[in-house]
Amino acid sequence: MTDGIVTCDACPVLCRIRPDKTGACDRYGNFDGKLTRVDPLLVTQKAVDEAGKLVPFLEASESWDGSLVNREAPVFVTGIGATTTYPDYKPAPFIVSSEHEGIDMVTVVSEGVFSYCGVKVKIDTDRYIGPEPAAVRVDGEQIGHVTTAEYGSQMLAIGGVRHLTGGSKKEGNVTCKAMLELCNKEPVEMTIDGGARLTVQAGEPPVIDGVMEERMRVGCGSATIGIFAPQWHGHVDEVIVVDDHITGVLTEHQSGKFLDMPAAGIRVRGRRSTPGRYFQVADHGSGWGGTDVTDPLEIVERIDGKTAWPGLKLLMVSTTGEDAAYYVLDDDLKPAEDRMPAELQVVVDRIGENCEPALSSVLFMGGAGGSLRAGVTVNPVGLTRSVKRLATRVTCGGAPVYVWPGGGITLMVDVTAMPDNAFGYVPTPALVAPIEFVMPRQEFLDFGGYGDEVVALDDAMERGPVRSEPQRPENPWPMEEQDVPERA
Repeated sequence: MTDGIVTCDACPVLCRIRPDKTGACDRYGNFDGKLTRVDPLLVTQKAVDEAGKLVPFLEASESWDGSLVNREAPVFVTGIGATTTYPDYKPAPFIVSSEHEGIDMVTVVSEGVFSYCGVKVKIDTDRYIGPEPAAVRVDGEQIGHVTTAEYGSQMLAIGGVRHLTGGSKKEGNVTCKAMLELCNKEPVEMTIDGGARLTVQAGEPPVIDGVMEERMRVGCGSATIGIFAPQWHGHVDEVIVVDDHITGVLTEHQSGKFLDMPAAGIRVRGRRSTPGRYFQVADHGSGWGGTDVTDPLEIVERIDGKTAWPGLKLLMVSTTGEDAAYYVLDDDLKPAEDRMPAELQVVVDRIGENCEPALSSVLFMGGAGGSLRAGVTVNPVGLTRSVKRLATRVTCGGAPVYVWPGGGITLMVDVTAMPDNAFGYVPTPALVAPIEFVMPRQEFLDFGGYGDEVVALDDAMERGPVRSEPQRPENPWPMEEQDVPERA
């Protein structure tokens, strides 16, 4: 320290912080001549005590000030506000001992600096957002790309070390900022080359080209046929479900055959896959079923005069039920739009009822590498092996994670399951995310954990300011026992 300036060693940037100021990340400051983590340590508390009684702070949450008002409620120390293990050589900032159902447990807690991390975004929509693997951009900089579409959803891959560090300084900074905002459940506006303009926010409906999505499709066109065929039978002679991926035609479809429906002779455009299933009936777009079609009759290639008949009743509908039209063939076998019969309207409405609300889902994905594992044990591979055989549980801010198979500790977590503002950043650039490793004390000692650094929970609470919030009810309590397979 010179002239009251403190050098922060919480990341490689090594900010020199003047008195009463914070560093570039706004997470560390110089207060009273000491490097200080600005935010308090966050702990979560179980909704009930060990006896199953509701704890008082949940009953009076509106007036609760965030303090630990009832130590009878089980407490879990998260990595939020815990400080980091960087630069790798030091143990994790909190290695806490506590008892759960008579078992001596250890929770190792830190804020991980993730250079190798990304965000997977699931957008519930049938609308076309762009080709694979088109660039996803923010402020003109590529931050990711479009990846494979899944059932009823479009998918984006955002971030990754190559965007953070492999391009220009601006690209890295823009990517880091966008990832931080997505992970902290804030809206991010982005564009896709050759595609749409999006606003994405975790847990909220996506906005595509200025229009907020409402429904996730019930299924592809073929699946929609299969689901609702018995409900259409007897009320209509043909149903065509328009879909960008697989358009369904009822009387050709196996479900129509099962119901002994006679052929209607209406042939749609596109490549016939199997009976009643057609690919590539139109181009991608924001029209019916994610196609560029605004008039569904555009996809009708021909009507066979030897098979069709005057008075044939035809329903055309999209996979969300948002678009539907009813036609009757005239004497020249041309479809004439008519009023939708009530029996068919019920089924169209039911398609919509079975469409789940459209949401944007954001999953943080990162690899827990050197500094995180070295903060737990002198033998990092021991931690990895313990995680893989489920003897050690991994959480992020108390939220459950999915750990990928194979080497390393590569995890994914739904950011909506985490406390608000759980993520930070460092200007290297990289994201900072909370991570916790929970295991029995003996397991911790067996794989070479820092036994001399373990402190009691009560002592850990005395280290500095602590903020408490209820554990989210949808999340399992991190200390709960889980099935552990036999050791090899």
